[in-house]
Formats: sequence, structure tokens, C-alpha cells
Amino acid sequence: MPLTLEWHDVAVRLVLTVIAGVLVGINRSERGEVAGLRTTLLVCLAASVSMIQTNLLMTTMGKTPSSFAVLDLMRLPLGILTGMGFIGGGAILRRANMIKGVTTAATLWFVTVIGLCLGGGQLALGMASLVLALITLWGLKRLEFQLHQDRHATLSVGLTADGPTDNELRVMLGGAGFEVRSWSVESRKVGNGTRRKVRCELGWHARPDEFQTPPVVDELTRLRGVVSVRWNA
Repeated sequence: MPLTLEWHDVAVRLVLTVIAGVLVGINRSERGEVAGLRTTLLVCLAASVSMIQTNLLMTTMGKTPSSFAVLDLMRLPLGILTGMGFIGGGAILRRANMIKGVTTAATLWFVTVIGLCLGGGQLALGMASLVLALITLWGLKRLEFQLHQDRHATLSVGLTADGPTDNELRVMLGGAGFEVRSWSVESRKVGNGTRRKVRCELGWHARPDEFQTPPVVDELTRLRGVVSVRWNA
């Protein structure tokens, strides 16, 4: 960080900060995230302006070399970086077993660091970080959708006395590519017969964009003795 700062240096830093905040913010807005273009840009600008202000205060005229330790100007950017942790935490939402907003929180944290770099005059480091951020958010997103992830669902099957046995159901599910992770059976008497309800937790690997109901659900409904099938993914 240079000790003397001209206004054209401030202009260059602010322009690069706006470019960085807009490019990263466009990605967040395209994803429909709550922290979109304006939020990302403001966070990046806040970090950059804090470093510019710190730079402007770092004058040595009339001060001893130990003045830097006395002033402790780095408290301002460090406080902003710490505060961003709380804002990022507020962007994380949890619904049942699904957690959303982690990438948005990490993005806000990262653009804060980019703003600190650009505001502090480390232009090459800040722009290199911007390129890496764009590659991560746009480029790796496509790769992420090609990777198979661990998925899970709950299957409930209502059976009469002449329905398939537990072993037959397990074989059928295993042949469809599912891993049975839990199994429970509830039996009750209905008239002169009995009814069973089998509930199992299934696991498998699939791409993130594959949400269709598996064919095995329709196959189960066509079996003799199967009165109900419920699939909850």
C-alpha cells in the first residue's frame, strides 16, 4: 500500500471495484439469490472505500516511525471483514434438511476481500481474485451439474397379505439402483386380513438436475397386493 495517494489512483481503484462487484453480482442475480447485484456491489465498494480511507490516513508527515502502531489503521478494514461474517451468516437459510445461501455467503465474504485488495492498491491481486471468483461461480457451476451427488428419498408402500414380501421389495429396489438405508414395517388387522405398510429410506447417486420420479414407483403400483405407493424426495 503506497503512503501517498493521488486522486487518479483513487479513481482507478473505485472503477475496478465497481467492475468486480458488478460482474460477481450479475452471477448472484441470475441465480435469484437475495444478495444480488446491488448488495454485492455495495459490499465490495464498502471494503474498497475502507482501504482507501486507511491509505489516505497513512501519512508520515510530522509523525515518528512508530505512529503506525499507535494509529492502528488496519482496525477499520478488519472490522468490516468481521462484520461481513455476520451479514453472510444472515444469507444462509435452512429449510428442513436443505440448506441454502452458503455460496452467497461465501461470495459476499470473497468480494469483501477483493474490495480490500483493490482499495489497498493491490490491483493485480484483486483482479486476479476476481477472475478466480468468476471461474468458480460460472465455470465450475456447469461442472457441478455434471457431477453425481448423494441423494435420498423416503418410500412408503401399502401392502395386502398377498403382496410382495420384504425380500422381494429389497431385491426390486436394489435392482433399480437404490441403496436401502433403513427399513420399517407396520402391520395392522383390517377385516379378516392384514395390511402392511413398509417404509424405507433409500439412497442413490444422481445429477443435481435430475428430479423425475424413478420408474420403480410405477412398477410397484402395478404389482399384485400393492394398494398404495408414496415417494417423498
